[in-house]
Amino acid sequence: MPLEIKIIEKKPLIVELSGRLDAATSDNLESIFANELKTCKELIVDFKNLAYISSAGLRQVLRASKIMKKQGTMVLRHVNPAIMEIFKMTGFVNFLTIED
Repeated sequence: MPLEIKIIEKKPLIVELSGRLDAATSDNLESIFANELKTCKELIVDFKNLAYISSAGLRQVLRASKIMKKQGTMVLRHVNPAIMEIFKMTGFVNFLTIED
């Protein structure tokens, strides 16, 4: 299942992810973030349909978090239990804002 990235809204920037965020697909998200986060003040990433995240995907989440910490806010929404467990094991829950 490939990664599908949809920009739902620009202000705030709402990005919906579907499929697998892994080494084969993380560059796609990186390029979108590189363009869209330049002037972004509020980022919402919807994980509702994301089935899998690898370390490469975690790296993209971390990069976005660092950028947004300097210039605004970032919220992850609808994180499924499997991905939430990965966030807990890696300590990402300690610095990410995660909502239902």
